[in-house]
Amino acid sequence: MSNPELDANDQEQTQPVRFNGHTLGRLCKQTLVGPGDEGLLERIQKTYPNYPLQLARVGHEWYRLGGVIKPDGVRIANDLNEWAERTFIECGQNFKTLLDYCEEECFLGTRHKGVTLYLVARTGSKAEDFVQIEVDRTQEVADRYLFDADQPPDDLEELIDPLNPLKVDPFAVGSSRYTYRRKTEVALFMNELGKHRVDRHPAQRFMDDWNTSSAGQQGVFCSHWSLRLNQHKGKHGEQIMNVDVVRNQKRDVPRLESPEAKRGKALATLISRFDIQAGYPFAWFFYMVKGQVSPHVGESVHLDLMKDYAYLPERDTTVLRRWIAKPYLL
Repeated sequence: MSNPELDANDQEQTQPVRFNGHTLGRLCKQTLVGPGDEGLLERIQKTYPNYPLQLARVGHEWYRLGGVIKPDGVRIANDLNEWAERTFIECGQNFKTLLDYCEEECFLGTRHKGVTLYLVARTGSKAEDFVQIEVDRTQEVADRYLFDADQPPDDLEELIDPLNPLKVDPFAVGSSRYTYRRKTEVALFMNELGKHRVDRHPAQRFMDDWNTSSAGQQGVFCSHWSLRLNQHKGKHGEQIMNVDVVRNQKRDVPRLESPEAKRGKALATLISRFDIQAGYPFAWFFYMVKGQVSPHVGESVHLDLMKDYAYLPERDTTVLRRWIAKPYLL
């Protein structure tokens, strides 16, 4: 199976170059992290002026193991895991000797805290016509002694990643940095995703419904939604791909009251108000598919349509009826 995360040479052979992975990596390394991320967007946009770029969303904060430093900030190792295993061998595989050495030097352990930035650039008129670029913004922080002498670890694993570390007042080690993770040609990714499925993936149905509804006529998909991608090798070396659609959290989720006892004009007013808050037509339907609006809303609207209430455009009516016949959720 071909790789939908096309970079550099592979991308040039199959389609016009939109964003080059090597160039993106260089731009990330060369850009200083400021109070916001505007500087990074400006540098990338200047390099690729033909595709308007925007920061779709910022992911949740995450952490990973860092390295080893002395209390004065002098670097001992970048990789705590590798250092601990190597130093354990240098200590004759005597764990107490290793602990004595760490205690004598008062080593501190660091960790990297970070968030992932999801940048998007529209490349066509359909929902799936965009490139998604993922960049990690990280900061290394020292926040603990390597171990607590009063409660020494029992083994190397506990030394590397203790459950209850002896804390110090956190301080930054070096500057924050950007690291390029990957870019995805979403249309190509979705095409590959569908090659080994009998039915349409829910995410593709979501995009299909966007394309044929009023939302697709008036809204830009990647301005409101981005993707959480999962791609890895299975135990037999096969390519396993999955995707989830994630709302770009630029505003509070609108609330939609219960549709019970509301019909006709009252229900039409309710969903219209929701759409205005969300920023595009037929938004209530997509929030419903994402589980953020009750499916009873869709059922109630459908009952109205069966009673000849005509407050939805025909294209949206078609999408809703298709969903009623074969519901799906993301």
